[in-house]
Amino acid sequence: MIEKYVYHFSPDNKPVERVRKGETIVFKTLDCFSNQVKSEEQLVTSIDFNRVNPATGPVFVEEAEAGDLLLVDIKDIKVDDKGVISTLPETGPLSHKAEPRTKIVSIKDGKAVFNDIEFFTKPMIGVIGVAPKEGEIPCGYPGNHGGNMDCNKITKGSRVYFPIRVPGALFQLGDLHASMGDGEICGTGIEIAGEVTVKLDLIKDFLLEWPVLETDNAWYVIASDDKFESALKYACEQMQLLISKAYNWDMTDAYLYMSVKGSFEICQGCKPSDLPVVVRFGVPKVDGKPGLIPLK
Repeated sequence: MIEKYVYHFSPDNKPVERVRKGETIVFKTLDCFSNQVKSEEQLVTSIDFNRVNPATGPVFVEEAEAGDLLLVDIKDIKVDDKGVISTLPETGPLSHKAEPRTKIVSIKDGKAVFNDIEFFTKPMIGVIGVAPKEGEIPCGYPGNHGGNMDCNKITKGSRVYFPIRVPGALFQLGDLHASMGDGEICGTGIEIAGEVTVKLDLIKDFLLEWPVLETDNAWYVIASDDKFESALKYACEQMQLLISKAYNWDMTDAYLYMSVKGSFEICQGCKPSDLPVVVRFGVPKVDGKPGLIPLK
């Protein structure tokens, strides 16, 4: 089990473990506040913000090279018995109509209790990705390396494909949520510590610009940018290319199909204007058609 934490994605991060393709590994994670919030009386404004959004890792995957894909199978997500929901300063569309507040939420038998409402949890991974080609990217930021994508479909049973840009990929993850709505409008889901079990594999020589998510019934491209229109464009361009190649259609037919069967959703749109918005564009899987990314 890996228990070392970093706060940036970087090609200079020292690997904490080396694995071979096809190996399964367990990551122990802190919550997005590095477990600094202990009670409802403590506001997040009191914590050290240099320690937010920790990721566990990174892991060096042997034989991984730039131009390959890292295939991450999410085998299991286990969360602790308590999580934190909090308002964040100047964050979200209702920050001007909400008080600073911390709420501790109990988790028991797969259910969360919020005031007098009980609901099933759906644990997900907020921060997940590989090292960029150069430079440091804080774990709180998204990008084409992955990072803080906050996609609530990255759950047990899903697969995520990342374009590898440095030898070994340098994979890391963190920022679990017991539950989180699309957009995460107040800036937090149920922020929680836990353990994630993943299987890491490689697809050699496959070009992607953005991470791709595979669920039981759909394919998604996840993209981000300071402007919503650009994020959507990037996701659609990647999806158009994948469909065209997989189904042997020209790009225009792929575009037409995306308009009648595709959909986009906002993964992360709550943050201040200087941080990117994250979108996903998805299409359903089709019986009799190959997957958009062939397993080799």
